Amino acid sequence: MLARMAEEGLVVSGALADADVAVLNTCSFIGPARAESEERIRELLAHKRRGKLGAVVVAGCLVQRFQRELEGRFPEVDLFAEISDYRALAGAVAGLMRGESVPRYLAAGGLRAAEREGSRLLATPGSYAYLRISHGCDHTCSFCAIPSIRGPHRSKPLDALLDEGRELIDAGVRELVLVAEDSTAWGREQGRELPELVRALADLPGDQRVRVMYAYPNRFPWELTSLLREHEKVLPYLDIPVQHAATPVLRAMRRAGSGDQVRATLDRLLAEVPGITLRTTLLVGFPGETEEHVDELVDFVRAYRLGRMGVFTYSPEEGTSGYDLADRVPEDAARARRDRVLAVRDEVLAASQGERIGAVEEVLIDEHDHGTAAGRAAVDAPEVDLVTLVPGCEAPVGARLRVRVSALDDDQNCIAEVVARPAALGRRSRG
Repeated sequence: MLARMAEEGLVVSGALADADVAVLNTCSFIGPARAESEERIRELLAHKRRGKLGAVVVAGCLVQRFQRELEGRFPEVDLFAEISDYRALAGAVAGLMRGESVPRYLAAGGLRAAEREGSRLLATPGSYAYLRISHGCDHTCSFCAIPSIRGPHRSKPLDALLDEGRELIDAGVRELVLVAEDSTAWGREQGRELPELVRALADLPGDQRVRVMYAYPNRFPWELTSLLREHEKVLPYLDIPVQHAATPVLRAMRRAGSGDQVRATLDRLLAEVPGITLRTTLLVGFPGETEEHVDELVDFVRAYRLGRMGVFTYSPEEGTSGYDLADRVPEDAARARRDRVLAVRDEVLAASQGERIGAVEEVLIDEHDHGTAAGRAAVDAPEVDLVTLVPGCEAPVGARLRVRVSALDDDQNCIAEVVARPAALGRRSRG
């Protein structure tokens, strides 16, 4: 979207105060995400009324899901765009900038094609970039509205992804973060499997690493474990959202597999990839969940030392099969359960982070702030995990450094000192 704006000759600003037109890309996955999107719309419209913005554009999943209903609710918005042709969106924004009359609503006109739409303008630091490998999802989880918003699973072609990967690497990106609604489903409709893509991206010339996120545990492509274990450019890290550990809750959620199967999957990953870092997502407060189910979940978090994870409370979503389920868990009880699981998560995280003190690790520098560089080791994905802070470090963004962890800050981030800057790419260190 940013690149299409730039191709129209528009200057993309990172500061709202410098902008003439604000383009808000929205989320509509769960209630809190919708509330946040709508609050941001109201904030932008307030700026417009005060004369600080010329126009407000709202795009993305919120528009895709509720479509023209938003026109009536937010009449001051100048342009709504579903998950549509980003070139058409950029052209309309350029028209607004020139004071031209443009359509107020851009419909998607069908599912977004699983293909590239041109080069990108990164919103991330130059050290890492997200690489979307597919669109949509074929699963029918009873809590999830994503298939109704994004449609069925469609894989991007291998050649297109390799072209995009090459461009990112040539631009200086040092970590490719693979994302999708269901990354482990990539390629199946094309007769391929995810490990083929991961290997191909990792084998591209350059100093890049590959990180896999959103790996749905069902039909896991087990050839991936040899890459996670052995390939020097594939990080021994996997984000695998399991949602719960109690079989009755998983069944109600329409998740494939049982609690025992979830544990068997994690056991095999831990056995086949020694030292792997597992990240997951859990959902509490689903209709029918009991305190005993939460006890089981707490034991699960402790047993598998899941310190890197998100925990969410159930949000009833219209259009999902879980919307009308009986035995709703009261919101205050669901929040208490979330807090209980998070407390155990924090205990596990503090312990595992403490074990890193004294270790020598390789970190990728993402940014600088007041003389301190912030980077990440293999165990931390960008934005969702922790960072390693290196005071007094002047290494540029994208540099890889060998550091020794000396302490933790109040948020469990590592504080480290530089040991050496690698002269060349070598075998990764597990600390």
